[in-house]
Amino acid sequence: MTRYAVLMVCTGNICRSPTAEVVLRHKLEAGGLGDQVRIASAGTHDYHVGAPADERSSEHARLRGYDLSAHRAQQVRPADFERFDLILAMGSGHLELLQEDCPPQHRHKLMRLMEFAPAGLPGDVSDPYYGGRQGFESVLNHIEAACDGLLRHIRQQLA
Repeated sequence: MTRYAVLMVCTGNICRSPTAEVVLRHKLEAGGLGDQVRIASAGTHDYHVGAPADERSSEHARLRGYDLSAHRAQQVRPADFERFDLILAMGSGHLELLQEDCPPQHRHKLMRLMEFAPAGLPGDVSDPYYGGRQGFESVLNHIEAACDGLLRHIRQQLA
C-alpha cells in the first residue's frame, strides 16, 4: 500500500535522477518500506524522452548493485506536482525551473536532494554527462549519502 510518493528530477532524466530513483528504491526495500513508497524520476526537459539511462550511469550503478536497465526517460508533467509528496531536484537550476512551473499550493514539496545529505557535501548533484568516469562515481557517492538522510525523513513522514 503506497502511502508516500517521491519524484527525482534532473535535466534529461538519463543520468542523475534515474540513479537517485534506483538508489532510493534499493534503500527503501532494504529498510522494509518498498511497498509504502512510490518512487519515480523525470527531467525538466524533453531531450531524451523514451530513452534508456545513459550507459555510463548504468555501468557505474551496476558496479554498486543498482539496476537501471528498465528505465525510460520522461519529462515532468503538470500532474506530478499534485501526485507526489516530495519532488527532489538534483540541482539548483532544476529547482528554479520546478518552482516556475509548480502551482503555489504545491511549492512546499520542492527541495534539492542534497538537502538530505550530511553537512560538508555539495548542495547540488553535479552533472556527469560531459565529464569522465569520476563524475559518475561522485554522483553515486552524493546520491547514496543524501538517500540515507532521505530515508530517515521518509520514515518520519510515515510514522
